[in-house]
Amino acid sequence: MSSAGEIGKKVLMWGYRKFAGVFGSFTDRRYLAPDVPMANLVSHSNGLRYLTDIGNRKGFRILEIGSREVTGTSAARERFSNAEYVGFDYYSGPNVDVVGDAHKLSHYFNGQKFDLIYSSAVLEHCAMPWLVAEEIAKLLKVGGIIFIETHFSFSSHERPWHFFQFSDMALRALFSPALGFECIEAGVSNPIVGRFSSFADAYLRFRPVTGLYCHSSFLGRKIREVGQFAWKDVKLEEVVGSTTYPSPQR
Repeated sequence: MSSAGEIGKKVLMWGYRKFAGVFGSFTDRRYLAPDVPMANLVSHSNGLRYLTDIGNRKGFRILEIGSREVTGTSAARERFSNAEYVGFDYYSGPNVDVVGDAHKLSHYFNGQKFDLIYSSAVLEHCAMPWLVAEEIAKLLKVGGIIFIETHFSFSSHERPWHFFQFSDMALRALFSPALGFECIEAGVSNPIVGRFSSFADAYLRFRPVTGLYCHSSFLGRKIREVGQFAWKDVKLEEVVGSTTYPSPQR
């Protein structure tokens, strides 16, 4: 594209953002879902700041799953300069200490335990996230903190290994009391305004899609060890708590 074309594109984008900024606050509220909780402690913008506040202390061992620098330089080692930080990733690269498969996480650490385990934009790329949850439980100390941020609704990316999208309830189910966790906070961040496109089925075209959010997050604490865990033996109420499927509308 020519420089004139680039300038034109930037002007159009600026105009669009200006328009959206003026009118968006009047129209976007109807795209929110009142029964979906917004994250507070660990929203997308402040999650890592919260982890730094609780984890950057001497004697703490911290494990980041998916630590490789992909979208920019990682500040994790500076953020946790007073603690022992370990970066884990599927590939070797900058900010990676241990290379391996998160589905077999405990295999690489030979009985080691961590005070804080966290990941951001990783779980959607795990083919069997329920196994990753088990592996995290094995490595986290009782009383230790887990933080998971992933996507509720987001563009397809890093295919073919883009397997899942997660609601706040999905994260609660994965990291449930059945696996020894208690939830401190589960919620979403960064609402999305959506609609069906002109390529959708005729009855859906251009209809608005509400209740979309880019990020979902889970902050929890391990409260007990669970031995001989198997998902097939877990009772439904242990992962859904006191919730029930909505009753039929008459």
